[in-house]
Amino acid sequence: MGQCGVISSKTVLVFLNLIFWAAAGILCYIGAYVFITYDDYEHFFEDIYTLIPAMVIIAVGTLLFVIGFIGCCATIRESRCGLAMFSAVLLLVFATEVVVVVLGYIYRAKVEAVVNHSIQKVYNEYKGPNTDAPSRAIDYVQRQLHCCGIHNYSDWMNTHWFTETKNNSVPVSCCKPIISNCTGTLIRPGDLYPEGCEVLVVKKLKDIMLYVILAALTFAAIQMLGLQCACMVLCSRGHDPAYELLVSTGIDA
Repeated sequence: MGQCGVISSKTVLVFLNLIFWAAAGILCYIGAYVFITYDDYEHFFEDIYTLIPAMVIIAVGTLLFVIGFIGCCATIRESRCGLAMFSAVLLLVFATEVVVVVLGYIYRAKVEAVVNHSIQKVYNEYKGPNTDAPSRAIDYVQRQLHCCGIHNYSDWMNTHWFTETKNNSVPVSCCKPIISNCTGTLIRPGDLYPEGCEVLVVKKLKDIMLYVILAALTFAAIQMLGLQCACMVLCSRGHDPAYELLVSTGIDA
């Protein structure tokens, strides 16, 4: 391999290590975002194992900070030991991200079935605005996703809350924000969000899992490029006559 090729590989590797630091921050942010979103939607999706991909990518993000430091130091010093350690850890992280992608696809496929199973129960437990966690979760989702009821606002007529209140209205969280003095009455259905929440909750949760999958795939591809560059630098270092002379005289490079 020519000297230009070695320098090019080293330059790319240093640049990739800087990307690893940026990637670490992005992965930790995505993991934290999944945790925060799960907290808002946990009553609609009660499978705690969904958080496994998020926990893994936070761990990977933390590890990438260390990898970036090791990689930069090893590349600049051309340390065979450091580069070998960097390559081994990078390969381990790559395998972990493949696991994240697989888990992401598995849990993304389960979202619709789990939401369909739990959403009716959550709506039946509604007790009114600001009364308990499930009720606050319903009001939050209806305001955030601009939806009302499970399939549409008429689903509220089948809930215990609607029967007990006997005021022929739905929660004010169903009201469109552009309507002033909306009380949620069914006499004026045009004031209410027409779309149900089930489809939108499923879409929201699936989108989140897709972000995790795409992030893991993107950074896995970058890590493979980093691994290839590290191997090129290692191979070139091993064939460096000056390095071989140092090794033969017992001096550590």
